[in-house]
Amino acid sequence: MHRTPLYGAVIYIERVFIMEKKLLLYGITDSAFDSMSLESQLEAAVLGGATMIQLREKNISDDDYIQKAKIALRITRKYNIPLIINDNVGVALESGADGVHLGQTDCSPYEARRILGDKAIIGVTAKTVSQAVAAEKSGADYLGSGAVFTSPTKPDAKGISFDELKEICSSVNIPVCAIGGIGIDNAVKLRGSGIKGIAVVSALFSSQTAEGIITAAKELKTAAEEAVL
Repeated sequence: MHRTPLYGAVIYIERVFIMEKKLLLYGITDSAFDSMSLESQLEAAVLGGATMIQLREKNISDDDYIQKAKIALRITRKYNIPLIINDNVGVALESGADGVHLGQTDCSPYEARRILGDKAIIGVTAKTVSQAVAAEKSGADYLGSGAVFTSPTKPDAKGISFDELKEICSSVNIPVCAIGGIGIDNAVKLRGSGIKGIAVVSALFSSQTAEGIITAAKELKTAAEEAVL
């Protein structure tokens, strides 16, 4: 079918709209929270309201990473939410995950798209306007920007101010998800920045009980809804 420029623009707008909804409460795993199985943690998070999951592993082999991704996919497929792999395009490809999140030192969004295909979700970390604009031009679907607050999982991460976050959001058409030290009590401070969601690690998974994770997810989703107004 011949695709006119207008047809392409409509598809792009629909893709952005769908991506915004997926980003609202973006749960990111941390292997430090290991008192429960990965499946149990993720199911509790999704039941509580998580809208997308990122599997983040730093010190395991690709084979082990792929196996963990396949375990995570049992839950995300069951509840029809995306599973994103942190940093590793090969693991995303081999596991059948829905996409990948790339840092500034990883491969380009363009290359990730070539490997994973047009339907893959490609996220990129952007701490500056120039990084944000470059990521969008290279085909990123969304940006992760922060740290907006001091993060217990990345205490040495370079922070960005509210004004810097707002400038990043206004510089691109793709949605931006804030990350870094976000919890129930401070998420509302991000209101007016232009973000479309919050990414959380310890605020979601640190309780390490199913009941605690479900409750945290419910409260965080409410906080996210207030923050994106």
